[in-house]
Amino acid sequence: MKLDVQSLDGKKGGSVDLDDAIFGIKEVRSDILHRMVKYQLAKRRAGTHKTLSRGEVARSHSKLYKQKGTGQARHGAANAPIFRGGGHAHNRLPRDYSHDLTKKFRALALRHALSAKANAGDIIVIDALTVKDGKTSALKQSLSNLKLEKALFIAGASVDASVSRAARNIPYIDVLPNAGLNVYDILRATKLVLTQDAVNAIHERFKGDAKAAPAPKKRAAPKKAQTEGAAA
Repeated sequence: MKLDVQSLDGKKGGSVDLDDAIFGIKEVRSDILHRMVKYQLAKRRAGTHKTLSRGEVARSHSKLYKQKGTGQARHGAANAPIFRGGGHAHNRLPRDYSHDLTKKFRALALRHALSAKANAGDIIVIDALTVKDGKTSALKQSLSNLKLEKALFIAGASVDASVSRAARNIPYIDVLPNAGLNVYDILRATKLVLTQDAVNAIHERFKGDAKAAPAPKKRAAPKKAQTEGAAA
């Protein structure tokens, strides 16, 4: 796959070849992307939620009043869940929401995400990402030239401080180094903008691995669902 290389001014200057094993997957698997996004979002969750059980609330553990003769309902301690200020019957505890995906699967998901953007024509390659004097106005003008409103920039090995300063006040514009390239940010951006250094880094990252890692087979539908479908 060949794409034109543009400058931030929107002017064309040469072309770049994209590896079809990385950017040219024709049958993009939505189930692979879905599993990868769930993996990323689960790892982001802090899992620090906590509520108090009836043994942890600061209330008396003694019976409120005698069992009979009061004319009121029978009650035990004031820390029971039915009372306001009592403990929770099934209280929430801190937990880790993250789960594992193999390294090969994560690499496969990234290739499918890149191919999805390439198939939709939503990848732009630029020669370099620089902003004069780190001014937000200058970057806004460049975005206007490229007709970008919601985009993810992959700047190269590192993000220039002036670019980072100029981009942080612009909504829906994210700038990441090569190491920050990930499936979730790719999919939620309308356009993926890669520098030539980023393209080279992606090719080097998947060098020799793209053809050696076939996509896993799709899971078959449950037998019950198959039977119901046949009956219908």
